[in-house]
Amino acid sequence: MTTVHVRPETVTVQPAPSSSQRYRAVWRWHFYAGLFVAPVLLVLAVTGAVYLFKEPFEEWRYQDVRSLAGPVATARPLSEQIAAAQQSMPGTPVLSVIPPAAPDRTTRIIFQGEETGPFAEGVSVYVDPGTATVVGTIDDAATFMRVVRTIHGELMSGTVGDRVVETAACWALILAATGTYLWWTSRGRRPARSSRARLRRLHALTGAGAGVVVVFLVISGLPWSGVWGDALQRIQERTGSTYPDAGAYPNRSADLSDNPDAKVPWAAERLPVPSSQDGGHAGHDAGGGSALHPGALPLEQALAAARPSVRDCSPAECDLKILLPKDREGVYTVVTAPRRDPSAAQTLHVDQYSGRVLVSYGWNEYGILAKAVEQGVALHEGRRYGMVNLLVMLGACLALVTLVVSGAWMWWKRRPRGRLGAPARPADRRTAYGVAAIMVVLGVLFPLAGVTMLAALLVDRLVLRRIPRLSGITG
Repeated sequence: MTTVHVRPETVTVQPAPSSSQRYRAVWRWHFYAGLFVAPVLLVLAVTGAVYLFKEPFEEWRYQDVRSLAGPVATARPLSEQIAAAQQSMPGTPVLSVIPPAAPDRTTRIIFQGEETGPFAEGVSVYVDPGTATVVGTIDDAATFMRVVRTIHGELMSGTVGDRVVETAACWALILAATGTYLWWTSRGRRPARSSRARLRRLHALTGAGAGVVVVFLVISGLPWSGVWGDALQRIQERTGSTYPDAGAYPNRSADLSDNPDAKVPWAAERLPVPSSQDGGHAGHDAGGGSALHPGALPLEQALAAARPSVRDCSPAECDLKILLPKDREGVYTVVTAPRRDPSAAQTLHVDQYSGRVLVSYGWNEYGILAKAVEQGVALHEGRRYGMVNLLVMLGACLALVTLVVSGAWMWWKRRPRGRLGAPARPADRRTAYGVAAIMVVLGVLFPLAGVTMLAALLVDRLVLRRIPRLSGITG
């Protein structure tokens, strides 16, 4: 008998990517993300912490023009108060009026300032409602908190700064995701006793303890951004409740005022603005900065006509703001701005000639997305649940400062002389591709992060790897 020996087929089994390779790939992304956006995140955290105290700071700073020595028994008509304010700002258009929320408060009348754009705040003239005399004038564009807000929102660099801030915020979410993985996979390791190891523990524990709140802080701030925020508003417009004849009106409520103290809520920014019927007064524009146009109702009559449609919002809990018509076809816009609960917010567009409420848009008309964003905005600003909310947001800002400083300090301690000290590239390509695929998903959800991520990959592939000296420096 002949024995036949059959050689078994040789199957090459590729080893699964090791956990150390995955750890190195994630660490490398975490390192470069932190290196690129840490300075911006530090600025956002510091300015955000300061801006949380805007209301109490400005109440203290401007108490001489905002408060009166005693309560006013009988207030003069708002139109008379506007006329008194106009005498101090001749020829300047009146943009909005904020009536006093209490008998011992002044009326705030906001005039157009020299600047225009998203952070243009105008000039506020404060009037004693009892005597219709001007108490004082504040250039809102020159206040301390205005500077803080502009740095926080756009790094004082306009649209370019806005995009940089949004990119950094999106990358902060990638930092949180990769940092969580690094912390989770390194649990149980015996801690070293070096100073760098203590820094690493501080960094990890701060991220683990405050990570959820920091992520919420970032996500709730993104609706104000230029690209992601605009896309979110478009989704809200298509899925939420809007005025039935939205297509017939090209103007939107967000265009009525750039002053952050006299704006419509985020949920109403894309609300269409209908036109007033001028009642035959076309061609007789008052011009010259007059608050009203010929034939238009006085402000108190328009406000009285809108009152029955205004839902419950007591002066103790809400500020009432009136945006004046910009032209003959414009409308009075009445905004109720709750200090805490956004469900009390409401936006009404009122015909300036008849006083008829053309649009009433509030919590009942908001879609689910708009409600979530409005609640998130209130929490982000630290006002939803009073002092507790403010302290939690302040803690998140301080935690972000700690993460940035400790991360930079760790890098400075571990970096080799003459090199960047980046974690080495993973040797297993499957590991790198797997991590990159996850990053692509995050990049699709946050487009500016995706664009910068693609740019980083191309630079790494086409430039850094092909120049030996750069490859040695960057790892």
